Amino acid sequence: MTVKKSLKDQAARFGLTNEEFDQVVLAMGREPNALEAGMFGALWSEHCGYKNSRPLLRRLPTTGPQVLQGPGENAGVVDIGDGYAVAFKMESHNHPSAVEPVQGAATGVGGILRDIFAMGARPVAVLDSLRFGPLDQGAAGDRSRYLLNGVVHGISHYGNAIGVPTVGGEIVFHPCYQENPLVNVMALGYLKHEQLQSGTVGELGNKLVYVGSRTGRDGLGGAVFASAALSENSDADRPAVQVGDPFMEKLLLEACLDAIAQDVVIGVQDMGAAGLTSSIAEMAYRAGKGIDIFIDRVPRREKGMTPLELMLSESQERMVLTVSLEQEQKLLELLSKWELDAVVIGEVAEHGNFRIFENGVLVGDMPVAALNEAPTYTRAGIEDKAIKAAREQPLDLPLPEDFEAVLLTLLSSPTIASKRPVFVQYDHQVMTNTVVLPGQADAAVLRVKGTDKGVAATTDCNPRYCYLDPYEGAKIAVAEAARNVACVGARPLAITDNLNFGNPTRTDVYYQLEQAIEGIKDACLALDTPVTGGNVSLYNQYQAGAELKAIHPTPTIGMVGLLPDIGKRATQGFKRRDDVIFLLGENTAELGASEYLASWHRLEAGQPPRLDLAREKAVQDAVIELIAQGLCDTAHDCSEGGLAVALAEMALSGKKGASIKLMSDIRPDALVFGEAQSRVLIALKAEQVTAALKVLDAAEIPYAELGVVAGNALAIRLEPQNIMLNLSLEQLSSAYERPLAEAIA
Repeated sequence: MTVKKSLKDQAARFGLTNEEFDQVVLAMGREPNALEAGMFGALWSEHCGYKNSRPLLRRLPTTGPQVLQGPGENAGVVDIGDGYAVAFKMESHNHPSAVEPVQGAATGVGGILRDIFAMGARPVAVLDSLRFGPLDQGAAGDRSRYLLNGVVHGISHYGNAIGVPTVGGEIVFHPCYQENPLVNVMALGYLKHEQLQSGTVGELGNKLVYVGSRTGRDGLGGAVFASAALSENSDADRPAVQVGDPFMEKLLLEACLDAIAQDVVIGVQDMGAAGLTSSIAEMAYRAGKGIDIFIDRVPRREKGMTPLELMLSESQERMVLTVSLEQEQKLLELLSKWELDAVVIGEVAEHGNFRIFENGVLVGDMPVAALNEAPTYTRAGIEDKAIKAAREQPLDLPLPEDFEAVLLTLLSSPTIASKRPVFVQYDHQVMTNTVVLPGQADAAVLRVKGTDKGVAATTDCNPRYCYLDPYEGAKIAVAEAARNVACVGARPLAITDNLNFGNPTRTDVYYQLEQAIEGIKDACLALDTPVTGGNVSLYNQYQAGAELKAIHPTPTIGMVGLLPDIGKRATQGFKRRDDVIFLLGENTAELGASEYLASWHRLEAGQPPRLDLAREKAVQDAVIELIAQGLCDTAHDCSEGGLAVALAEMALSGKKGASIKLMSDIRPDALVFGEAQSRVLIALKAEQVTAALKVLDAAEIPYAELGVVAGNALAIRLEPQNIMLNLSLEQLSSAYERPLAEAIA
């Protein structure tokens, strides 16, 4: 058997198809050796190469006057005025968290933080968007609780130890995530414009400096592992899960920011997926240069490591810095001060290749361009007929006999229920930037010290909407994220996305991916929130015997917004007795894809609520204006569970009841539990109602007075149906607080 046949027969081991192996041979003009095939396989994996998603991602809007750095670097960066900027990005650690939840989640936090300080920004916050299976009793529920507890512990361990607060996020529970949980982590940091960095090797003669932890065998094959379906044998992939050290990361963070402040580095790059291979290849590609790497110089913690292991290891807390020959010694002395392993491992060359030497022997020689230009695939998406039928299914539902029981059931749904048992495990006030704490509002708010500004951040996605209608669901995800930011008084600026889907080679999954990206595009254009970067996580599915179970399409949206005056902000809790409660937007008879339909009727069907983007923008603008004028300090959007759940959350958050009267001919369960879009609840001081209504009239949006803040119960009367809900705060709290308190160990 020839070498060529032997390696080609093993192409799948490197993550390459036979056709892709042939393309590698064509690009190189010869057969690759095992090291080269492994490096191509890693960089051409879905996780690194975005083979199926890159043609679709080009449709997204990525520019705007607020964008200082769009997709293509470690993180996106947006301007917030007066020379300040925010770097932010979201990434996934789904498959690692499925097989090793503590380290999978912990290293997800570590990786996204490195993306932030690689841009020259000091990380100031983390948000997490998590998805698990149901918390029912039995083996399935036991696994969900095991994963939930492990992921929460991993996030808290890493974030608390490194001293970056976890300030917000979301948790959704659904059977589709039973074996394939989603762990999406968003981070953001502050920088001045002049501190903005690029991951580049720069010019000919520059040196590459390896800094951080020593390289081990942990994380080997991680990029390829993340680009394949999970199965019953996935526990065997534990070596593909890295082990994190937050204390080392803290040293690395401070050392990198110190080097940037002293202007001794030219480029900064995190060693993420595929380790040295991806970080150096990307830096060289951005500069259009070649690179010579001396692999025997790489610090290692295990004996006998091969060049392939060294190049593909995903050991954590490692960075590559580019330095000029003149500044080399100064940089090494600076890094030594932080007691970090730092060594020159390479230099920039004009030849355009990625060359690897071991003890003076050339062991790998690949074109930089070919490594970074993975083949792309454009497919024909076809909607699944069963999903289409479920969406078009007539909803002939009986009215509930007990509306109070429905509300309590919704509040005790783990997706809606209080996340306090989770976020109390996170340090959310370290660094003293956190102004609005978790659970207090629809978005986190962080101060920008030395200014009056604040930055709002949130993560959002309703996977049930995206399952039944991926286009409309993705649109709603962007709109809800922007609405949440608006409800604290911030102007939405831009998004980062984490596109979690199944196997893109399946026509139904490709359809979901394509439709979701179209929805994101249309919403971002309408709301002026360009996409500055993100992550695509495909192959989120689980092979159990002959059955393949895919997750619901979950295009998670991370949004940041600017609050010009942090003293003028809103939170969701009722503040004062006798405040007048208004609904902005319109109620509808829509019930499709609602939490009510799923939790009460055990039905996942119907058309998700329609979203009018012009109306959405007008409602958001009106809320922002009310808060900016000091007329409103209480605002909360209506989302899962509808109007009744939103009112209950406001009452529980403020520890004050409300008396509500709803006059409508709309079907009563749709009125209080439907999830019509573009709706925001506000509470106003009585003496400010007149001034506030002038703002709303000028905005030309519908609104209605619902009632007042009063008593110690939530009382909702529906007329003319003569239906009454009257539940004490204690009853509401018992349902709302219990589910996750029982699930968290």
